[in-house]
Amino acid sequence: MSRQRRIAVIGSGFAGLSAATFLAREGHHVTVLEKNATAGGRARQFTAGGFTFDMGPSWYWMPDVFDRYFGAFGKKVADYYDLKRLDPSYRVYFSATEHWDVPSMMEGLRKKFESVEPGSGARLDQFISEGKFKYETGIQDLVFKPGRSLFELADMRVLKGIFKLHLLRSMATYIRQYFKDPRLIQLLEFPVLFLGASPENIPALYSLMNYADLALGTWYPMGGMNAIVRGMQRLAEEQGVHFRFSSEVTELKVSGNRITGVVVNGQTESFDYIVGGADYHHIEQKLLPLSHRKYSPAYWDKRVMAPSSLIFYLGISKRLKNLQHHNLFFDKPFAAHSHEIYKEPRWPSDPLFYACVPSLTDPSVAPPGMENVFILIPVAPDLPDNEVTRATYYEKVIGRMEALTGQDIRGSVVYQRSYAHTDFITDYHSFKGNAYGLANTLLQTAHLKPSLVNPRVRNLFYTGQLTVPGPGIPPSLISGEVAARELLKQDRLDS
Repeated sequence: MSRQRRIAVIGSGFAGLSAATFLAREGHHVTVLEKNATAGGRARQFTAGGFTFDMGPSWYWMPDVFDRYFGAFGKKVADYYDLKRLDPSYRVYFSATEHWDVPSMMEGLRKKFESVEPGSGARLDQFISEGKFKYETGIQDLVFKPGRSLFELADMRVLKGIFKLHLLRSMATYIRQYFKDPRLIQLLEFPVLFLGASPENIPALYSLMNYADLALGTWYPMGGMNAIVRGMQRLAEEQGVHFRFSSEVTELKVSGNRITGVVVNGQTESFDYIVGGADYHHIEQKLLPLSHRKYSPAYWDKRVMAPSSLIFYLGISKRLKNLQHHNLFFDKPFAAHSHEIYKEPRWPSDPLFYACVPSLTDPSVAPPGMENVFILIPVAPDLPDNEVTRATYYEKVIGRMEALTGQDIRGSVVYQRSYAHTDFITDYHSFKGNAYGLANTLLQTAHLKPSLVNPRVRNLFYTGQLTVPGPGIPPSLISGEVAARELLKQDRLDS
C-alpha cells in the first residue's frame, strides 16, 4: 500500500461490514454509508411492546466461518457475543400427530434415521461424509475465488475431486439414491428451499448444506442474530471504520473509468474506491450512469432469483407449548409449494412455513411470561403485495400452527407486524423484492454470477448476495473479504 485511501462502503449488511473491516485493517480510511438508522441490513433488529425482534436471518450455521472472520483480526467470537448450540436443533411438524425433534449430534441422528428406515443410519454416515468433502472443498477452495474467470476452478484439489462434488447431479436424485422415506427426503431437501430453485434443479454439490446443518449444528447468539451485527460493527470501529447512518447514496458520478463523486443525502463527496454492499442491481441500474453499466435490464430480468418472504413478527402474552426454538411446518406438500415459487410464481395455495421462538432460549427478547414469535413463508419474488394478501396468509398459518401444536395463539397476540416484498424494496432497494439474493443454480455459480468488478468503472467493487459466492450470512462474510482483497490488488496495480 503506497498511501492511505479513502474508501466508501455502501451498505452495512454482513458483506459490507466484512469488507469495511478487512480494508480498514490495511490502514485505509473507510466510511460505511448506510441508508437506514442502524447497521445490519436484513439482519437489523427492532423493539416494540417489550419484545425484541430480529428482522431477517434467524439460523446460525457454519460456525467455523464466523470463527475464521473474527480470527483474522486476532479475536474470537466469544469476544463479541455468547453463542449457544441448540439441542434439539429444530422441530419438524409433518402432521398434528407426528413431529420430529432433530438431534443436535450425529449419534442421535443416526438412531433417528435408522428407526425410520432400517439401514439408513449407515447410509447417513456416507451421505454426511460426502457432504463434508464438498463443504471443505467449497469453503477452503471455491468460495474464496473472486469469480473473475473460469480458470479459477482449475485448482488441483477441485479438479481431483470434481466427480465427488456432483455438480451435474440434482439434489433430488442424489438424496433419493440414499433414502426412500418421504420424511427423510423432505428433511434433507429443506436446506435448499432458500437456494433459489427446486431440489430437481439445484446441484447435488449443495449437500454441503446438509453437512453444515446436521454435523456442524444449529447455534444461537444470545441477544438475537443482530448480536453478530453489533459484534462486527464494534470490531470494524476498533479497526478505525467510521459509520454514517441515515446516509443514502443516490448517485455515483463517473468521469472516464472512475467514480469521481458519491452523492450522499444531496451532497457530493469524493472517495478513491467504492465498495457496493447494497443491492447490486440498484447500484448498477439506478446509481451508475447508463454508459458505465456492465449489464442490461434484459440481463437482470433473466436472472433466477432466490425466494422472497412474507414475515410476521408476533408478541404473545403467554408461554407457548409444543414448540422448539426453530420449527418447520411440513404438513403440506413440498413439491406444490416449490412449484409455486420457482415454476409458476404466484402466492402459494398451501405453503410450508417456518416459526422461530427465540424467547424459549433467550429471555431477553420478550417480557416475562410472554413469547416472541417470528413466522416466515417463502414466496416467489416480484409478486403483488398488499395488506389483504398478508392478512389472508396470517390467518392461514396461525390456524395451521394452532391445529398442529394444539393451542390457541391468535387470541394471545398483543403485537403484530408483517414484512414482505414492498418492505424489502423500500428498506433495501431489493431487486424484485427478493429476500435471499440470487439463486444458486449451476448457471449462476462462480464466474457465472454478476461480477464483483465492472471493467468500465475501475474503482468500484461489488459484494453481497447478488455476487460471489452467494446468499446467506457465512457467504456474505466471505464475499466482503473477497471484495476487499480484490480492491487491494487493484490498488497495488494502480500505485
